[in-house]
Amino acid sequence: MRLETMTWIEVEAYLSRNRGVILPTGSVEQHGPLGLIGTDAICAREVAWTAADHCGAVVAPELAYAPAPFNMGFPGTVSLDVTLYTELARQVMAGLAHHGFSRIYVLNGHGANLAPLAQAASGVDAQVRLRSWWDFDAVNALREDWYGDWEGMHATPSEVSITQHTHRVIADPGLPAPRKLSPEYIQAHAGDRHGPPEDHRRDFPDGRVGSHSALARPEHGAALLKAAAEAVAADYQTFVG
Repeated sequence: MRLETMTWIEVEAYLSRNRGVILPTGSVEQHGPLGLIGTDAICAREVAWTAADHCGAVVAPELAYAPAPFNMGFPGTVSLDVTLYTELARQVMAGLAHHGFSRIYVLNGHGANLAPLAQAASGVDAQVRLRSWWDFDAVNALREDWYGDWEGMHATPSEVSITQHTHRVIADPGLPAPRKLSPEYIQAHAGDRHGPPEDHRRDFPDGRVGSHSALARPEHGAALLKAAAEAVAADYQTFVG
């Protein structure tokens, strides 16, 4: 069930028997030459919607705009200040909690969201569980099998595969592999801790950060979506009891 297509009467009836809700979060930012601007929000939303079909949850509208300052050197990116985003997320969660959604399952699709979302959740009178759609063993087994180190950090073939399955394929047969990242670089920049936008575009001129997007396939996206949705549904049911 999707909150925006329910009536208040239907929401009230749902709350009489279930206090859980899934809140997807993503970003509006470049995802390389093959990835859609809304990739992070699309992935979180599609996994949430599919998971809800398994577990009967209500899915709130996704928080799409997010902090992405490092990508502001690429057209299409829209970045929110971290303080603003934290307060926006807190108020959305507080609004849900006010009406009785006392178990808020935040399903994330953008690494830079994690710290502000955790901070926002600490100020809400509800139980909040924060997960990213790639947190689960079944999902990571597929990513490792298909892409290995070429999964990289940004514009990953796994997320591009999901959008190829749900939306459209952008082909570039001549797209070469990007510069491979060292383990030290990945550790130092985890959670999207990248530098100023002009430096970021200089260092990663096509927008990919160690991710070989050309390995993406729509059939991979279908399998990743299924694995993530099943894992999220099971984790959500454990969370709501």
